[in-house]
Amino acid sequence: MASQSASDTRTILIADDHPLFRTALGQAISDSLPDATLDTVGDFEQLSNRLTHADDVDLLLLDLNMPGAKGYAALVHARTAAPTLPIIVISAYEDPDVVSTALDHGASGFIPKSSASETLADAITAVLAGGEWVPADVRADRAARDSFSDKLATLTAQQQRVLEMLTEGMLNKQIAIDLAISEATVKAHITAILRKLAVSTRTQAVIAMQNQRWD
Repeated sequence: MASQSASDTRTILIADDHPLFRTALGQAISDSLPDATLDTVGDFEQLSNRLTHADDVDLLLLDLNMPGAKGYAALVHARTAAPTLPIIVISAYEDPDVVSTALDHGASGFIPKSSASETLADAITAVLAGGEWVPADVRADRAARDSFSDKLATLTAQQQRVLEMLTEGMLNKQIAIDLAISEATVKAHITAILRKLAVSTRTQAVIAMQNQRWD
């Protein structure tokens, strides 16, 4: 990543295969960062070539859906080729799981293509300052999942096994047989699990567990 002060010109690389969107994105950047230098690439091969000499680039705005790369391949490659380069993913896919996966793969931010130019400016400012930017609803979702992970960590090993069996659809009697314990003990474990996970029913516990796996 280029080493520049905040007052110097920033070089921003836009990787997107749609010329009209690149133009619109460039205009939005110019409106918020008039001194920024813009560079563009339209497919994965061009991006890969550009990243071989990316020392002058301060920020990469990356479309997930690029010719020559599937899924998160372009993001993973960019993260490997330029480990210190901040990356903001810009995508038409706005599902929270897509956003979370992009962040897990090393993106510093995620902007839906439907976002207003003001949102883009806020995201760029935050990421260039060393922070992370995601839509508010996704931020809340990630916080909730992190909170659930903390709650899972409070379960004993036996309670975790019981929860796994509940997730597999097993009945209390089946769990008791498999674990060589009484049904009363299974019920006691389930009561403790519900209390620790702050849910009311075994169905809620199972759904929360499944959502955690899909994160």
